Amino acid sequence: MKKSEEESAYVIYAHTPLQYVKSVGPKRAEALASVGLHTVKDLLYYIPYGYIDRTSVQSIASIHHKFKKENDIFNSVSMDIDEAISLKKEITIVASIQSIQEKSFGKQGRKMLIAKVSDESNAYAEIVFFNMVPYFKKVLQIGIVLGISGLPDYDEKWRKLTFQHPEIIILDTQDEQEFKKGVILPKYSINQAMKNAHISIKTMRSMFDIVFEYSESLIDESLPDSFLNSQSLMPKDKAIQALHKPLSTKELLDARNRMKFEELFFFQLFIALRKQGKKTSEQGIYIPSKSSLAKNLHQALPFELTKDQKKALWDIAYDFESGKPMNRLIQGDVGCGKTIVSLFAMLMAIDAGYQTMLMAPTETLAEQHFHSISTFLEPYNIHVTLLVGGQKTSLRKQVLSEIASGQAQIVIGTHALFASHGKDQMAGLSYHKLGLIIVDEQHRFGVMQRAQLKQLAKASLIESPQHHSLSPHILVMSATPIPRTLSMTLYGDLDSTTIKEMPIGRKPVKTEIVFDSTIDRAYQTIEQEIKAGRQAYIIYPLVEKSETIDAKSAIEHYESLKTEVFTDYSCGLLHGQMPWHEKERVMKAFKNKEYQILISTTVIEVGIDIPNATVMLIENAERFGLAQLHQLRGRVGRNDLQSMCFLATKDHFRFHINKQKSEDLHLERASAIARLTTMISTNDGFQIAEADMKLRGPGDIMGTRQSGIPKFLFIDLINDSEIIEHSKKTAEQIIEQDPQLRMPLHNVIRNEYERLRMSDTFFMNIA
Repeated sequence: MKKSEEESAYVIYAHTPLQYVKSVGPKRAEALASVGLHTVKDLLYYIPYGYIDRTSVQSIASIHHKFKKENDIFNSVSMDIDEAISLKKEITIVASIQSIQEKSFGKQGRKMLIAKVSDESNAYAEIVFFNMVPYFKKVLQIGIVLGISGLPDYDEKWRKLTFQHPEIIILDTQDEQEFKKGVILPKYSINQAMKNAHISIKTMRSMFDIVFEYSESLIDESLPDSFLNSQSLMPKDKAIQALHKPLSTKELLDARNRMKFEELFFFQLFIALRKQGKKTSEQGIYIPSKSSLAKNLHQALPFELTKDQKKALWDIAYDFESGKPMNRLIQGDVGCGKTIVSLFAMLMAIDAGYQTMLMAPTETLAEQHFHSISTFLEPYNIHVTLLVGGQKTSLRKQVLSEIASGQAQIVIGTHALFASHGKDQMAGLSYHKLGLIIVDEQHRFGVMQRAQLKQLAKASLIESPQHHSLSPHILVMSATPIPRTLSMTLYGDLDSTTIKEMPIGRKPVKTEIVFDSTIDRAYQTIEQEIKAGRQAYIIYPLVEKSETIDAKSAIEHYESLKTEVFTDYSCGLLHGQMPWHEKERVMKAFKNKEYQILISTTVIEVGIDIPNATVMLIENAERFGLAQLHQLRGRVGRNDLQSMCFLATKDHFRFHINKQKSEDLHLERASAIARLTTMISTNDGFQIAEADMKLRGPGDIMGTRQSGIPKFLFIDLINDSEIIEHSKKTAEQIIEQDPQLRMPLHNVIRNEYERLRMSDTFFMNIA
């Protein structure tokens, strides 16, 4: 059918305001502006959050079967991560309404609406609405077909499948026919302002039909043609159109892969350029790898360094002699020997005439580093000092004087190493030729904090003309293994070294699940170990008993354990609400074997090293995350003896959760079982980190406030490892070949990069 003359004159461009698009107008344009959509280009990047795709829609009968199988898994207390993850994924069904019933519930007689639905599998489910009942009474009618998406709950007793407040899309006859033919229907987020302007998902689809029919020059290509061919990537304009109007599942997958690659490629390009910039613009301190102090320490060690530790030292020595400032991440599991590696690095720097610093996230850990390093270095006449927030004013002034004069060759501390604690207390904080900064548990510090340390170090290096433009070496360490995809994304500008090999003689900690009814098994093992001269930890999730949280507490059970269970043994109590000096006293007493059992909260997660402790009992283990369980377990097994960790939980995970939150119960049971069974299956912190990220997501793993992870629109940091690795490698190759992106071949890439850098928030808040 030919377009009319008026239609032929109607052309839409990327910069066209949405109010001038047919069917939009001023009112709808105002509503679209509420979600940041002002122009046609904005609209094109309003990507569907999901699709109703016949190949991915599940039948009600298959969901019934799946839940029956999963309940069998619950009863056997055995579930892997992938099974638990499947419970957290939204399920979509397409079904017609068979009946509608309104009921009252609660003392105040609140209303709820229940619609019974069925599909072609002849099985039934219910969709339940507790809110907006009048609205749904008006919208829902017997016989209409719905696309229903949500997290269902399954009542095993009544064999009933329920979706509470799912997202629903009413499929008209045309939608239903298209769905049955295999057409993929996109789903868009619709806020209240859009609803008020009568913008529905169907309206959004119509807008895109108009845009694609009457458009010209909508999307500029951001990658050169040669690049698209070599990488087998779909052109950008076709990819964007396929995201809104996919002709097949394959086309949709190809479009998403194109956009995923581009998103990660420009991010990795940013990281590679920043890394390149540091190498070319900053001059590092030259530190010879041959160090008499390091050699003497190596000869005096009562143990042999592992191959991974030696490799880490070679990497550090190479950085020291490169003429460029070191920016290296050392990842290693709990107890792998990162601290001794950092100590060798400090000795090399001290031999070259530079001051060194080690920053820890807690006073407890800083004090432990201070004592252990001081003990190691006692024969070498090296002055080690400690700077923490809890020190008395007189001691602080003495420490500050030692640091400023250079008398302190190794400075160990917390945030006090750079942060002010009052107008007078930190006055005169300055360093003396600070050449090496080491940050322990680095993920607990923000980008700005490390930058402050670097500036203090640079200021300390301007005392003589030849030191005018020098930058310090920075070594960051993490005992919390980071999943590979997250590490490639988050720390792409750091050189990375991994220590996986454990010290010779270390035995993996045996881990066992016990229930409230079988906890005597753990008590007996604790008693056996104490009789053999060992010590034990018992960990609780809470300090004090809570009226709202159904979990055990340290203070409450300290008394009962001391007076009823372990009456013949000495017990200590440790928790985060104690004053710092009291915590220090208790930990020293435990280290000195004055206590045989330490009853504690997670305050011992970081910063207490007791090689004589060989058994740990973690109560309410289902309440802890995987990474935290692994960190806690790492407090035992720090010698050549066989250690044990008991994970205690409620019998068969019968959580006392309000029945109205049955969906939460279902997910919590699944996640808890997956976490605990993962703990008993592996001691590998990197495997545990991967599993933890799958369960919790990358934002929760790193902490959203200062993680530096941008809000990716397309990429999935959990599942897109191949694309992440490929885009990183491609970006690094381009920068190595063309550091300034000046080659004509890279004009298109440079233009898009500059556009993103100048006008987009994509590169904001990157660590």
